[in-house]
Amino acid sequence: MRIRISLPQQTLELHDEQGALLRRYSVSTAKNGAGEQSGSYCTPRGRHIVRAKVGAGATANAVFVRRRPTGEVWTPQLTEEFPGRDWILTRILWLSGKEPGRNRLGEVDTMRRYIYLHGSPDTVAMGAPGSIGCVRMRNSDIIELFDLVPPRTPVDIVEFGVEAGSWTELAAQAGLVRETVFVKEQSVPREIEMDEHDDVSRHVVATDSDGGPIGTGRLLPDGHIGRMAVLADWRGKGVGRALLERVLEEAGGRNMRHLALHAQTQACGFYRRFGFVEEGPEFMEAGIPHRTMVRSS
Repeated sequence: MRIRISLPQQTLELHDEQGALLRRYSVSTAKNGAGEQSGSYCTPRGRHIVRAKVGAGATANAVFVRRRPTGEVWTPQLTEEFPGRDWILTRILWLSGKEPGRNRLGEVDTMRRYIYLHGSPDTVAMGAPGSIGCVRMRNSDIIELFDLVPPRTPVDIVEFGVEAGSWTELAAQAGLVRETVFVKEQSVPREIEMDEHDDVSRHVVATDSDGGPIGTGRLLPDGHIGRMAVLADWRGKGVGRALLERVLEEAGGRNMRHLALHAQTQACGFYRRFGFVEEGPEFMEAGIPHRTMVRSS
């Protein structure tokens, strides 16, 4: 399993190893935004793992200080009595960074900054930044997530979000990415790149924290996945995985049991991680080597 936390969308998603969405929760990350520096009160970015799980079996709303239960159970009256406390309730998933110099070791070490996924009072708003660095969750949500994930579960904290929609809704953003990647970068003729399938397809678009498009893909009514593209500056940052996972979610919602795609040969390894397998020989499409890949469930 893998966890992805989107800072722009203020969501936490749990996926299985083949990309299926298991859970999606609304969360609240740092009021000060993204950052790794000790003392910044920001939420760190990048690749992490769940280093430790704390609070198994504790009562909902149990209060923790330094990862130990105080014996208190949060109530609105307790907030009135201690208005300045940062309430850490119910369960704790303690994160550790995986990228030395970015979120591990020295003054940027996530674990030494005590960054947690943790429960929060019912009065705390979700879906908007508000914490002092940790990722706040509803108590019922953190209990469910705590029970689902083992220690060392990967956790990616990213500065992009993914949405799905029709061509009418997403044409401008998707078209910009496809023009940049396929037409300009890979020299695919524009008349081939934009086709009649766009109007009837379901599209996904990844956007950065400023709302600018950085990646896209589409799902045809027959279960064919295509036009997967990520801008060069965003490659290797999990955008492609997030796009494909959202496409798979859309396919699942339409009960599509058989999926197919034409993968550029150099990208076949990426799709294999999601359960796709090659079928048939290599072929040329728009002057680029491809393989047909399929997945059935």
